[in-house]
Amino acid sequence: MMTDTHAEFESAPDAFPIKLSNFEGPLDLLLHLIRRNEVSIHDIPIALITAQYLAAIAFMEELDLDVAGEFLVMAATLIHIKSKLLLPRPDTAAGVEGEADEDPRDALVRRLLEHQKFKAAASLLHEREQLRAAQWLRPDERVAAIAGDDYEPELEVDLFSLLTAFQAVVRRARLRPNVLLPPEQIPVETRIEQLLARLSETEACGFDDLFADIEDRSGLIVTFLALLEMIRLKLVRVFQAGSFGPIRVYKRTRPADAPHPIGDPEGDRG
Repeated sequence: MMTDTHAEFESAPDAFPIKLSNFEGPLDLLLHLIRRNEVSIHDIPIALITAQYLAAIAFMEELDLDVAGEFLVMAATLIHIKSKLLLPRPDTAAGVEGEADEDPRDALVRRLLEHQKFKAAASLLHEREQLRAAQWLRPDERVAAIAGDDYEPELEVDLFSLLTAFQAVVRRARLRPNVLLPPEQIPVETRIEQLLARLSETEACGFDDLFADIEDRSGLIVTFLALLEMIRLKLVRVFQAGSFGPIRVYKRTRPADAPHPIGDPEGDRG
């Protein structure tokens, strides 16, 4: 139960470290941007992807997420590739016969393709493990049995799809009237308990609905951090209808091998 570790939780958002390495890495962010822009992985529009990658890094840093060094290394790599593409190409006719001028993006494309294969294999193994253990039935399987062949199955959401959805929540919040009263700071562990209580009342909850009772930016960030911690603790799973459909959050029974909450002495010993 979450209340058992209430005293050990780090309450303040700035003292509640969310490590991106627990979720996704820089190659996953690039694959997300490529999918979102609906471009070919073999012909990456490097200027566009670089700009969006840097914007995503800035947004994650704004949320005080732990942006690991590997994300910054990839940012430098993208900028380097962009600069090489801007340089004039040498005249191949005047060069060494048979010498091919490699596209600066090729090495990155090879890394992305290899990572994509690895993720696909890991996902397949995970699904087989879930089926063997019969731990959890995906919600779309229950709905598909009723809706028939026309139903579009839900896909498990990655971190960067969640960040994109959260950016939209923050943009809409800026359009609301300013709150005159000083906002009350909600501890992250309290927000987790509130969200779990809400999910106990229904089978699933829309992503946007998680933020419906929050008026200030600080509360939005605390809610998002609470959701990430719930995902890490395997208390919920998050799915999306198709590639750009609405995101829904489903409560799940926490497995025995789930990570411990931050600050839990048992987790610290592990």
